[in-house]
Parts: sequence; structure tokens; C-alpha cells
Amino acid sequence: MDLDDLRRTRLGDVLCALALAVVMAAGWAWREWSALSALRLPDTDDVMRLQQIRDWLGGQRFADLSQHRLGAAPGLAMHWSRLPDLVPGAIIRSLTPLIGSHSAELTAVIVWPTLLFAAALALTARIARVLGGAQVARTAIVVAAVAFPVTTIFLPGRIDHHGLQIVLLLIIVRSLISRPAMEPGLAAGLAAAASLVVGMETAPLIVAAGAAMTLEWLRARPGADDRMMGFGIGVGMGLLAASIVFRTNGWNYAGCDGFTMIAWRAGVIAAFAPMGMALAARDIARPLTRAILGAIIAALIGVGMVLVAPECLAPYGMVDPLLARLWLGKVGEAQSLFAAPLATAIGYCGVMVAGVVASAWRLKATSDRRWGGLLIVQLVALALTCAQLRGAYAGAILAAPGLAAVIAAARARGSVWLASAWVASAGMLYPIAAHAVVPAPSVRMTSGPEPSGQSQGACTDPHALADLAALPPGRLLAPLDLGAYAIGATHFGVVGAPYHRNNDGNLAVYRFFLGAPVDGAAIARHWGVRYVALCSDAFADAPAGSVAGALRSGGGPRWLTPVGPRNRALRIFAVKPDLFPEPPTR
Repeated sequence: MDLDDLRRTRLGDVLCALALAVVMAAGWAWREWSALSALRLPDTDDVMRLQQIRDWLGGQRFADLSQHRLGAAPGLAMHWSRLPDLVPGAIIRSLTPLIGSHSAELTAVIVWPTLLFAAALALTARIARVLGGAQVARTAIVVAAVAFPVTTIFLPGRIDHHGLQIVLLLIIVRSLISRPAMEPGLAAGLAAAASLVVGMETAPLIVAAGAAMTLEWLRARPGADDRMMGFGIGVGMGLLAASIVFRTNGWNYAGCDGFTMIAWRAGVIAAFAPMGMALAARDIARPLTRAILGAIIAALIGVGMVLVAPECLAPYGMVDPLLARLWLGKVGEAQSLFAAPLATAIGYCGVMVAGVVASAWRLKATSDRRWGGLLIVQLVALALTCAQLRGAYAGAILAAPGLAAVIAAARARGSVWLASAWVASAGMLYPIAAHAVVPAPSVRMTSGPEPSGQSQGACTDPHALADLAALPPGRLLAPLDLGAYAIGATHFGVVGAPYHRNNDGNLAVYRFFLGAPVDGAAIARHWGVRYVALCSDAFADAPAGSVAGALRSGGGPRWLTPVGPRNRALRIFAVKPDLFPEPPTR
């Protein structure tokens, strides 16, 4: 194939990916238009991301990622990064003078996930074309487009960072299966650094890609040393640049839950591992000698990371044990595969397991080690899913090249084989079939923590949020998910929201609703609470003598007075401080 044909082929893949992404996004947007048009976004993190962009465009400093209306004054320093804000922020800023702020925001929350979806599909096609040829590439686009659950993070409104991280991971995998050289290694390193700046969730997958490169380095394959050097340089340079550009006001936070100084130190030290291996074995071809050198370097780097960043061994170790038990341990996507309901587990890991089998078959059938590199990342994604269901996002889309190759092979065997291959490759069928065969209550998956028993349905629909927004400003105490939506839809200050750094505020929410009215009054007084809101299905297991138990039974302390329109899904109360009981004497 000459250069012109190659360019036309690549352009064709991109256009197919873009067309399919636009069509699917249009269908999704039409289905959810009532909520989407009111900017009631699918997830708490999407709402908070939009509010973070609003605050930035409204004058908050680039490095200030605090949500100043959340928690105790002066607000909560979020563990997020400014990097995912850049494109949607640019769309909003450029369109606001032309169509107004609401329409500009609506455009951004539809366009940005669609562009990321198209990029993910195009990269998947490129990976499949390199591994399986032209007959596999376009099929892989379709397989990736229906690869549940990864499709859920590209829905209109999903402007949080997960879609961007999937695109960056695919760039790494694309570099992994390229001819070993400095340039692909550098590209992979820069993408890895950007992914770490965005969030730490993909760190195990980045390590897996590095391990796959290391296997090629052990074999002294031509160009493997250069690729390792490029990978290390890319990670190190990328993190160094990011420490200047994307350093936030939470840089000195004593944790490894985001792009903090501690996480940055760990990443920079890790970058020396591939560079050290490339330099140490430049003139050594014997695999055993390389293995010994690599083990020594990896051990030294690992010890160094533990010494300078022990917090990275437990990124959420700062969460209060009570919150870890009542809330963080029940987050949908942070649950292990084995703790999830059977139907949910099958729906989340079905296409991923099929993809692992397909890639293993292609590796055995072709002896092409590039399939082995992809398979290593898939296996780590599967292991990550066993620990936390969020690993299924990467595992689902990485399954597409192998499954597309299975479909291509099935074409030669007849229509029955072909139909079976398509059914096995259709990720969206797994949750449907699982819930049909194993009817069970599913755990709703979110990108952010969610309290037990709380719905994001009618309680946070546009009408309920409009009832809240119509009230005079004040501080709101509400279930955590509602707290995030209230920040995006009102001017309220909020005591709690589903973000793990907000220990004090989130503890106050749980102790208020699950404690006795006299304790609730003390909490409301301490936090200066003006309003209390309760979703109809929140705290369903609250004790009878608690604030939540009393409110759910139709009673409640006399210092809480119903306000706003009557709404069966959301009840709002005004706090009357003059009716507080006297604090108990000690």
C-alpha cells in the first residue's frame, strides 16, 4: 500500500468512527433530552465537572480546583485535574457570546463526549488494522461502539475524565503494538503522563503496558531499547511539564488520590525504570542477563517509590472508617466483581472475558507477539475489574480488536458461525441477557462514590432541582449525591457530596440523618444549616429514633418545617434555629 492509499485508509477509519459516534450520540441525546436540555447530567461527577468549569470561566484561578460551596470554609480542594476542563471550557467560552451560556454549556456536554467517543473508535480501528488487517478494522469500530460498559462513559453529558482516560490508554496500546522505536515509546510515555495527571485509576494499566514493552526488551528485539528509553523520557518529561502547568492548590495534600506532589514523585521515580533498563542493557543481548538487570532496576525503583510515596499503597486511606463502611465500600464501580450482583457482574465482564479469549486465540494462531502485548493489558484490566468494577471500561474496549478478528474468521465458516461471533462480540447484549436470566437488583454504576440506598432518579430530576433552586440561598444538608446536584443547580452551600476528601462534611451528613434529633440539632447548629433535604429512597434502613427514620415516617423534629412544593421524591425542610433543643449539659 502506497502512502496515498494509507492516508485514505486512515481517513476512512476516522470518518467511519466519527459518523457512528455522531449517530449514536444523537440517539442517546434524543432519548434523554428532557434531562439533558436542563443540564441534569448523568452522574454526580459530570455535574461537578461542569460546575468546576463554570467557576474557572467565572474567574476562579486556573490552579484553584476547590469547590468553595462544599464542606467547611473555605471549601474542599478537589482531587481532580484541570486538564479535562480545557476542551469543554473552550467550547463554552467561545460559544457563550453567540448563543448564551446555557446553550453553550449544552453544546459542550454533548460535543465533548462525542468527540472522545469518535477518537476511541478511530484508535480501536487503527489498533485492529495493525493487528488483523483491513478486514478487521471497520468491524472493530462497530464492536467497540456497542462494548458495554465503556459506552456508558461516552454518553451525552458524560464530561468527566473517564472518557479522556480511555482515549489516552488507547494511544498507549497503539504505541505498544507499533514497530519498536523511540517515537512510539515517547508517544506512549506522554499519553501515560497525561493519564496520570487526569487521575490515578489507569496506573495499573500503564504498568501493564510497560511490562509488555519490557518483555520485548528482554528478547533484545531491535528498537526495544529505544522504545523503553522513549517511554521513560515521555513519562518523566510529561510529569515534569504537568507539575508546572497543572499544579493545583491541592498539590501539597498528604495523599496519592490525584495529581499531588506525592503522586508526582512516585511517577517520576517510576519513569527511571524503563530508562535505566534501556541504558544498562544497551550492549547486552542475552535474555537472562537482561532479566537480572531488569529485576534489580525494578526492585530499586519499587523500593524508592515506597520510601518517598508510601501513601500510594492506599490512595483512599485517609477516608474515615465510618464513611468507608457506610459509603465508600458501597460505591457501585468501586465494588469488586465478586461483591456485585451476579447479573451486574456478567454484564460488566462478559465482553471483556470474550475479548481475552479472542486475543489469546489470535496470539496462538498467528504467533504475533503484538497480540501478546494487547493480551497483557487485557488481563490486567480483568484483574483490576475483579478488584473494582471500573476496570471493565478499559477491558471492554480492548476486547474489540480480538473479537473483530473472530468475526472475520467466522465469515469463512458460514452464517451460523458468523451470527454466533457477532452475538458473542455484542457487549450490550450481556447485561440484557444477564438480567433476563438472573433477575436480581443491580448496582447502579457511577464514576463517583454513591451512598447506600440512594437513587439519582426523581430526587435529582430537573423539577426537583428547580424546587431547590427557587428557595433563598443558604446551606443545605442532604444525601451526598443530591449535594453534588444541588451545587450545580443552585447557589447553595452544601455540607456533603460524594467526594472522599470531604471527611468532616460527609460524616456530618450521615451522623445527622442516622442520629437522634438532639444530635441532629447540634450538627445543624454547628454547620449553619438553613435547609435539609431528603430523597424518598435515601436512608431506608435508618433507625426508628433517628432524624431520617422520623422524617420517613411522616414526623420529624419540630425544628424542621416543610417548605417548597410537595414532591413525593424529594422533601425539603427549613431549619428553625429558635426551636432547637437546649444542648445537653456534660
